[in-house]
Amino acid sequence: MDSSFTLTSDWLAFTVLASNPEETMRVLGGDWSKAKGGFRGYPLSWMRADGLRGVGKLGTNAPRRPNEIHVDLSGGLASALTLDQIRTLLKWVQKQQGHVTRIDCALDDRAGTVPVATIRDAVSAGQCVTRAAQVRHIVSKLTHGTGATTGETMYFGSPQSQALLRIYDKRLELQSKGQENYQDYGTRWELELKKDRAEQCARALATLDEADWKELVIGLLRSYVDFRQVPKDAEDEERYRAPVLEWYALLTEGFQKGRLAQEKQVQTLQNVKRWVSDTLTPMLAVICATPGGEEWLLNEIVRGIARWKDRHRNLLKQPTRFHRSAGGHAGSPC
Repeated sequence: MDSSFTLTSDWLAFTVLASNPEETMRVLGGDWSKAKGGFRGYPLSWMRADGLRGVGKLGTNAPRRPNEIHVDLSGGLASALTLDQIRTLLKWVQKQQGHVTRIDCALDDRAGTVPVATIRDAVSAGQCVTRAAQVRHIVSKLTHGTGATTGETMYFGSPQSQALLRIYDKRLELQSKGQENYQDYGTRWELELKKDRAEQCARALATLDEADWKELVIGLLRSYVDFRQVPKDAEDEERYRAPVLEWYALLTEGFQKGRLAQEKQVQTLQNVKRWVSDTLTPMLAVICATPGGEEWLLNEIVRGIARWKDRHRNLLKQPTRFHRSAGGHAGSPC
């Protein structure tokens, strides 16, 4: 049972005061390309998007501080880092007189031992003890066809606060997106820390071993939200002294005994097509709308064959199949 609990870093953003884009990209690794526009108010920007793991953005050359650099690594990139890589990166940020502006910690209950419905019912029963000023419950459904549910999320806190907890059905989310390994996931507890809370967490994580890392993150979770055996109208003192609900005690114990995981996204043609559709199609349409643009694009595609590497050839070896969405609608070949 313990192996079904994992912890990953799901987002990382930081600002450094004394570096340059080349050094920063070398530390981060991967292929970065200069973007045409700016990023978060920085006039110059670079982007890393391998189409499979996520997006990284780097901005610099702000008039107030030309050498300042800000970086956002989305969940796909941050979750692929090993514990040593994260610690090395966090220490480098500190050395460059920088600070972390956001860090997300994802705790996965991969067997779904505690579904979102259990948490929703506990909140309704007044058994939630939290610092969050508000709790929201959002269910997403298809507007056509079967009207199937495609997502269910509970939010503790607001996007503007320094701490926000999202609890959602990760398996359902991935299934609705057609991701093949959706059964590897269950319920995700995602703690988003920003500004001072992110910096404090990052400074601690930079020096901790795996056991202490997990203890710190679970401690942050328990200090932000707890579930206790209390009636709805209990006074605050009674609420904080009440015993923890059994399912929450077992869940956090499972997280404590779980493992730090490095996400490895499955490379499929379907993922590549989705990335092209979400990221490139607007710009490709612009090219095709210009005189000779469509012919130029076709020539570039043909030229791209000469740049294939093993990861491109391996995609062609995957069997073509028909994808069926979570809502039961037959899809196109992928």
